[in-house]
Amino acid sequence: MYPNLYYLFKDVFGWNLPALKIVNTFGFCVAISFLVCAWLLVKELKRKQALGYFVYKEVTIEIGKPASIAELLINFFLGFLLGYKILGIFIIKGALNDPQEFIFSSLGSLPAGILLGLFFAGFKWWEKNKAKLPKPEKRNIRIWPSDRVGDITIIAAVAGFAGAKIFDNLENWDRFIQDPIGNLFSASGLTFYGGLIVASLALLYYFRKNKISFINVADACAPGLMFAYGWGRMGCQVAGDGDWGIINSAFVSNAEGGVQLAGSSSEFQKVLADNAQYYVSQFGSLNEVQHAAVKPFLGLPNWLFAYTYPHNVNSEGIPIFGCTWDNYCNHLPLPVFPTPIYEIVACLLLFAFLWSIRKRIKMPGRLFAIYLFVNGIERFLVEHIRVNTKYHFLGINPTQAEIISLGLIIAGVALYIIVPKLKAARQLAANINTPS
Repeated sequence: MYPNLYYLFKDVFGWNLPALKIVNTFGFCVAISFLVCAWLLVKELKRKQALGYFVYKEVTIEIGKPASIAELLINFFLGFLLGYKILGIFIIKGALNDPQEFIFSSLGSLPAGILLGLFFAGFKWWEKNKAKLPKPEKRNIRIWPSDRVGDITIIAAVAGFAGAKIFDNLENWDRFIQDPIGNLFSASGLTFYGGLIVASLALLYYFRKNKISFINVADACAPGLMFAYGWGRMGCQVAGDGDWGIINSAFVSNAEGGVQLAGSSSEFQKVLADNAQYYVSQFGSLNEVQHAAVKPFLGLPNWLFAYTYPHNVNSEGIPIFGCTWDNYCNHLPLPVFPTPIYEIVACLLLFAFLWSIRKRIKMPGRLFAIYLFVNGIERFLVEHIRVNTKYHFLGINPTQAEIISLGLIIAGVALYIIVPKLKAARQLAANINTPS
């Protein structure tokens, strides 16, 4: 496991670059997924624009104006924030030892913040002054949905992160009430479906405001969303952020964090009893510890069935013998199913499927309906071997993700069925409003 890029580059290439400690591997993978998703969205929006699914919007802009006070203040603030925190990591003594904790603290470099803030504001003034005209002009320009991908990506990122944090804390309420501020502003703890729901609501408002067909954009987003989810799970696996499965009791671990087949079920029970304090703190009782015994088959490697997540980013588990990796020297006492790997494979295959059928699905809304259905099925299945907080309702004990994924399956089926009726209703409304 590599909690940040520093350990990845040091282990793989032998490069000792402490500055890379500021780049969390999970965040790095999420950033890549956003960029790829945005690129795929641009391609799909342009294709649909050519087919007539979207129209442009004419807006009036004024060019040749000098930089406003608001623009200068915004650029100063952004520069100050980057200088205070990012440059501060390299200036403040000890910040590089735990850059994530430093970024989410109140510490920083005030001189670096002011200098970079002034540089950003000065650059903005110079940029606007260079294009200044003796008399500002008003011009009409056409804005297509593909021109708004930058705005869409930023809204999705901000709203998605907020939703992921909120739903994660709702799912782990006991942990949240112990330290509300710390959990809300921590660098870890994200729930994908929470991000998807809140980002979708924020984008729905944005699309309606700009008179863009939400259902057509949803179709354009569907393949990219599946890719982003799969690639995001890559970050979960590499960082070891806690999104793993239940214990595979066919295996046991060793002092270095490796795995080996258990000689018998009694060997698993012995290791479980030896680490009773850890598992009781996690589950409340050894009887509540979920596990299933599955041995390798078809010549597949052990790590595909059992993994202890050594050096995981949350420092979960017990110490690794002889480890010198700062605060990342733990591994799980017993191996678990590496569910992020299963989701990486499943979601990338589903992305390829959605991408391959996107041109054959002509009716707006149906590609997104298929995405909702397959996404819900994939997550609902993997939840059966994942560790998650369970709710107790009417004698059943579903997880938050099971409830939401079941809702997605139902929504996907319903949307697929009613899409023709929605199209017919739109055509009828258009005929009524068209003068004879």
